[in-house]
Amino acid sequence: MSKASDMLVAATARRPRAIGFSRDWITRPVFGVVLALIVIAAIYGGTPYLAVVVAATAFIAAREWQRIVGEKAVSLELVPTAATIWLMLAAFVLSPHGSAPYVILLCGALLVLVLSAVRRSRPLWRAGGVLYLGIPSLAILVLREVPPHGAWLIGALFAVVWATDTGALIVGNLVGGPKFVPQLSPNKTWSGTIGGVAAAAVAEAIFIAVIGGDAGAAALFGAVLAMFAHLGDLFESWVKRRFHLKDSGSLIPGHGGVLDRIDSTLAAVVALEIAVFVFHLDPLFGARP
Repeated sequence: MSKASDMLVAATARRPRAIGFSRDWITRPVFGVVLALIVIAAIYGGTPYLAVVVAATAFIAAREWQRIVGEKAVSLELVPTAATIWLMLAAFVLSPHGSAPYVILLCGALLVLVLSAVRRSRPLWRAGGVLYLGIPSLAILVLREVPPHGAWLIGALFAVVWATDTGALIVGNLVGGPKFVPQLSPNKTWSGTIGGVAAAAVAEAIFIAVIGGDAGAAALFGAVLAMFAHLGDLFESWVKRRFHLKDSGSLIPGHGGVLDRIDSTLAAVVALEIAVFVFHLDPLFGARP
């Protein structure tokens, strides 16, 4: 190799890392804003409207889950899975304080377990999908009904989740650095993870401060909730790696599948429900919008 070639190779090796901008930087925000507007309208429109959006989202997510664990998006187990979640949500809308939604969820999971066991088709994974999607779907409606400001509570939740995702994307691309858990999520970095937590803390503090609550306490809680959001993302990544898939689907440009979009929310909403009903946390930190 000539001296000139050696110099070229050395210069290339020292070239700074290019910032990871791509087409996703355009498509991801555009479709993210559209989806956010739909969710916001449903949240503040009332529980029945939110239930419709949750039901539609859960159906698509259920198809993707069946594809992940069973290689086919449309399977026999999809019918009872979707029916269970729809009936559960309908029962809650009709009677928010009744036990029917919980009974339906458990019976539906048991039905899918038995059906898939008879078919020898990964029964624990398929029945687990009913609970994985059903519990958070019900939790969103339960939190929406928390008096007297359930809509603002759900609004704060999504402010944290969206800020976590956006902060992680921007900081991770701009800063880069060591990978967080490369075995599960090759693109997730420590800088992006920390950036997502910081963004969530700021977003929650601003949201709560605007409606008159304690911004400091809200920032701390936002950071904690962001950690659960990251765990939700990592769990879905683990499931996909377990079945040798990169994305749950390709429905949403720039985001992958619906499960790729809601994985953080699935974990964060359950964490929020536990904080409210088990630890009796005031989720608005004194705010009374």
